[in-house]
Amino acid sequence: MADTAMSGQGRRVFFRQGTVLKTVVLAILIALIVLPLLRTVLFTLQPGTVGAWSDVLVGRLSTNLFYKPLGNTLLIGFVVSAGCVLIGGFLAWLVVMTNVPFRKTIGVMATLPFMIPSFAAALAWGSLFRNDRVGGQIGWLQGLGADIPDWLAWGMVPTLIVLTLHYFSLAFTIIAAALATVNSDLVEAAQIAGAKGRRILMGIILPVTTPALVAAGSLCFAGAVSNFATPALLGLPVRMQTLSTRLFGMIEVGQVGRGYVIGILLVLISGAFLWAGNRIVSGRRSYATITGKGGRAKRFDLRSARWPLFAVAMVILLSSTIVPVIVLTASSHAPSSANLFSDWTLHFWIGQSDPSFAQGIPGIAYNEDIVRALTITLALGFAVAFTGMAVGLLASYTTARYREGWMSAAITQVSFLPLLVPGIAFGAAYIAYLGAPIGPFPALYGTFALLVIAATAYLLPFSVQTGRAVIQQVGGELEESARITGASFARRLAQITVPLAIRGLAAGGILIFVKIIRDLSLVVLLFTPTMPVLSVLAYRYASEGFGQFANAITVVILFLSIAATLIANRLQSKSQPWLQN
Repeated sequence: MADTAMSGQGRRVFFRQGTVLKTVVLAILIALIVLPLLRTVLFTLQPGTVGAWSDVLVGRLSTNLFYKPLGNTLLIGFVVSAGCVLIGGFLAWLVVMTNVPFRKTIGVMATLPFMIPSFAAALAWGSLFRNDRVGGQIGWLQGLGADIPDWLAWGMVPTLIVLTLHYFSLAFTIIAAALATVNSDLVEAAQIAGAKGRRILMGIILPVTTPALVAAGSLCFAGAVSNFATPALLGLPVRMQTLSTRLFGMIEVGQVGRGYVIGILLVLISGAFLWAGNRIVSGRRSYATITGKGGRAKRFDLRSARWPLFAVAMVILLSSTIVPVIVLTASSHAPSSANLFSDWTLHFWIGQSDPSFAQGIPGIAYNEDIVRALTITLALGFAVAFTGMAVGLLASYTTARYREGWMSAAITQVSFLPLLVPGIAFGAAYIAYLGAPIGPFPALYGTFALLVIAATAYLLPFSVQTGRAVIQQVGGELEESARITGASFARRLAQITVPLAIRGLAAGGILIFVKIIRDLSLVVLLFTPTMPVLSVLAYRYASEGFGQFANAITVVILFLSIAATLIANRLQSKSQPWLQN
């Protein structure tokens, strides 16, 4: 009797509303995210590869394999994060808290650099500053007669500058949102007490925005240490290695054990810094700036500094947005980057094969490899947008409608785990996971399916966050009414939730489309000649000295990214009209 009661209670617990759905979603997330990372760790612990740990950490080659790249990686991370917080914080302060001219223009332009792939900025830097140290074409400035030093053309300095100009928009977005919540009563009270602007900045504004500063620095650090494209294009020609380029090199030459070890260490470093940033913020009792005593926005009067500060802001913004696009467009028409704005030709776009020009490589319109890569890239973007939003919608629906229990918390934590994993390390994990047969399932390396699965898993945090935003706009009482009338889960989702949230879902899908078509770090290890994508093809052309073709491909990626982003913003403003303000 007791056993019957217990079994009945167990069935009620298991089949409690949402339990089956949470079990299915958690299983999908574990298969997409946890198992690839676990498979990578287990691969390095096998008898034949466990020695890779000692080779990387204490072997005679460990200095070149790990410690020198580690030093370069940490230097890049700390300098870029500091630079991004300074530049992003400066621009956010101008836009939110001052009367600088054209504040809205500065605000819009400050969000654009993150839309431009980092390898695009690196290619533009090379077209301007490249010298003759490594052979090949020289840049425009040296073509004009300028003597470009090696430290400005190659290596650490250009890598730091390009990455800072790429990631500062991320810091700007986070810090601007925090500054907008600073209670003006605090500022006014300090001004009444006689405090000067510098004292207010150091004593009020910076302390209460500490969480935003730490979050911005942590995210910029994680992005910089995991970036592959910029150090590969500007550092590898002079043998400057980072952990991401070393990981790529190890797997390229077949030393996968060492490559996986470096990938695991890169994940630990990135994750440790993000954890430390969160720990610093959580160690203080309160950073509350929004209370029951709200106040109107307070702006500092810059007086005579208005226009000089506006000029400084525009120099930064033009250097990170307009200039790279102009340089890339010009370079895709110029036979030589030394003569960037003269003797233009359309060969790199629509030219037929000519043995006397560009080694017979036809323009991108007639280049079968590039046309195939464009087709695969677009198909990949649409496929990942669909699968990503489907899985993201399922995960966010589950956690929004059935919040109780440990499984909901686990779904949330696992879905955001890829944020801790650098893209190139995640790509390596998927090679270990699906690059070899698993039971009756064949190896997927070199297939379109592997690209879709890996990209879906890697971009899951963005799809879950988008899904959560749109799910919360749909009242639960609508689905509850349908459930009472006997509608199944699939029918409720298809006929109520999705139609009501379709614009927000479409906007999220387009943003995922943009992220994957311009991504290089994730796909650079999954690239094969039979499954090319535009970003890797651009990198290959640049590495082989065909900069004009690389720049032309990059312009195509930029056009697709900007057009899709504008469409996504339009859809998002329709579904979430408060974002217009």
